Amino acid sequence: QVRLVESGGGLVQAGDSLKLSCVDSGASFSGYVMAWFRQSPGKEREFVAARGRAGSPYYTDSVKGRFTISNINAKNTVYLQMNNPQPEDTADYYCAARDDPFTSANEWSRPWAYRYWGQGTQVTVSS
Repeated sequence: QVRLVESGGGLVQAGDSLKLSCVDSGASFSGYVMAWFRQSPGKEREFVAARGRAGSPYYTDSVKGRFTISNINAKNTVYLQMNNPQPEDTADYYCAARDDPFTSANEWSRPWAYRYWGQGTQVTVSS
């Protein structure tokens, strides 16, 4: 059973750095895509970054050049390195995963395209 568990969230000052981790604690994920989404109170869940087992990562424009999603390692763990975070990055961050490769570039950012979700980790960026 796939069970995604996020960690690494917390309070950070703007301009510092933070690294989120997502691991499949069920050790059964063999799928192709892992991703990060985030959600602030009163807002819809927003795509942040995604990585397949091959190819280049995808990022939402607001985090390009600041956030980096790692490769999916042999333990099915993926990281989100958050450099220079800003107050607008404050949100609950969720890890998501999908079994199959995407057939369309438009699908990477769609929450409905991901089957597995973690419970989230809170990130607060103070100014």
